Amino acid sequence: MEKRLGIIAIVVTGKSHITEINELISESAESIIARQGIPMPQKNLSFISLIIEAPMNSINTLTGKLGRIPGVEVKTIVTKKGDELTSPLVHEKRNQKYQK
Repeated sequence: MEKRLGIIAIVVTGKSHITEINELISESAESIIARQGIPMPQKNLSFISLIIEAPMNSINTLTGKLGRIPGVEVKTIVTKKGDELTSPLVHEKRNQKYQK
């Protein structure tokens, strides 16, 4: 199955479900390239961003599980095709397209 690269943005209100969120993220550790967490205790919010490379069904499963947790909002942006990202020829063609 084709892998896609993407970012998952997670906004968490409160702290009551942090353990559950961390467990779900840990279950997908093999697909997560990077993770950044920014707590904002003065606003009772936390932000988590994940850079992920995985098949779409895995990304959808993770975001679906996260989105069902109370106080959690999730948004995802993924590449259209994962293979394009590794091909220097694609980047060259894109550059030629924008130079016209």
